[in-house]
Amino acid sequence: MQLDQSNNAAHEPSEVVSRYLEAIYYMWSEREPLRSSRLADWLGVSRPTVAIGLRRMTRDGLVRMNGRKEIELTPSGMRAAESIVRRHRIMERWLTDGLGLDWVTADTEAARIEHAVSEVVEQRLYEVLGRPKTCPHGNPIPGHSEVVANERPISSLAAGDRASITRVSEVAEREAPPLLAYLHQRHLTPGREIVVTEADEVGKTVRVRTAEREVTLSHQTASKVWAVPA
Repeated sequence: MQLDQSNNAAHEPSEVVSRYLEAIYYMWSEREPLRSSRLADWLGVSRPTVAIGLRRMTRDGLVRMNGRKEIELTPSGMRAAESIVRRHRIMERWLTDGLGLDWVTADTEAARIEHAVSEVVEQRLYEVLGRPKTCPHGNPIPGHSEVVANERPISSLAAGDRASITRVSEVAEREAPPLLAYLHQRHLTPGREIVVTEADEVGKTVRVRTAEREVTLSHQTASKVWAVPA
């Protein structure tokens, strides 16, 4: 893939706008309702601050509001968001596969350095890493793979269901970093086969079995892990 460096550099969004675009993309990919109050919570800023930011992004043609008062990325906004997310996920791959960092540290460090990495370096890293399709947590790298069509959160599975874990929610990565370590320690990682041994609707828990052990997850935690039913 040949990149137009001069054109991309001229239209590179600011770091603040990049954070907005990245957050909106993650929530969109998890099928969350995209409201300004939710975005403010994600970014850790006030609602008036988000309102100002969204007005500027609307003016610049990056976002728009739909009839349900939800935020949508425009085609140009989607392209910009995908570029940011692609760089972040390639950085995560390099930090885990190349430098041996753990999931949590890699995600944190990738967020710090992604804005300083040029597309030349990004593309070279992608090639050196063997053209990965996903980040370490299984989320697809935009432009190189897509979300699996029939995947579902573990929380929606019934007792007796078998499934293969595909990814851990990017929303969970950012809002609950300890969850990444928790899941990794319990072998609930992409590629693992699981069997749901109990789905407790009253207690709002899901018990799953892997090759190594059984684990009881809260409904909230189980909703952050996506899998493809067998």
